[in-house]
Amino acid sequence: ADELKAIEAVKQDMEQGRIMDRLLVGDVGFGKPEVAFRAMFKTVMDGKQAVLVAPTTILARQHHENLVKRLEPFGIECALLTRLQTSSENAETVRRLGDGTLYMAIATHKVLSRGVEFKDLGLLVLDEEQRFGVEHKETLKARNPLVNVLTLSATPIPRTLNMALSGVRDISLLETAPRPRRCRPHSRRRCWRPRRGADCRCRRTSRRIPTRWSRTP
Repeated sequence: ADELKAIEAVKQDMEQGRIMDRLLVGDVGFGKPEVAFRAMFKTVMDGKQAVLVAPTTILARQHHENLVKRLEPFGIECALLTRLQTSSENAETVRRLGDGTLYMAIATHKVLSRGVEFKDLGLLVLDEEQRFGVEHKETLKARNPLVNVLTLSATPIPRTLNMALSGVRDISLLETAPRPRRCRPHSRRRCWRPRRGADCRCRRTSRRIPTRWSRTP
């Protein structure tokens, strides 16, 4: 339910004609990338460019693989801009972003490099916002002052949280996990060593608390 509310809130922000600056807060597995992917898709359908900036190359590649599979039926190309790509691949991606022939990209801090320009950037998504410096975020916004910004974070920094709670930025909370990803009941393992030097043996015990306790005489 929270995921659908966040998607609708982002959609309304993008259709109201004002610059969006929304913070999306939710735990891991609660659907933050899903909201971002839909916002990026809507941006491209409106004829503008969208970029998602991740703090690590592993996370960027993960987002890229998931997004490419979902965009394949629509014929939308999504490029990957990281330090692990070859120089020729990155140069081609930068060129296409600049001339407007590429509408969607997943990037890391590489997007902060000189010469990386967008022809018509409509949406900037910052994943794991707490892992970016204030200077990095302000640089991206300064290059594209009219861009919509969607920030994703499980643990927002105090500065960002204060701006959201004071009304400077909009905020959406994902407090419930989507149904297919609901967490299973936790269990714990209890380990013991019957004698010194023996291998550790484990058994799984449930978290059920007994209602009756037997007392030893």
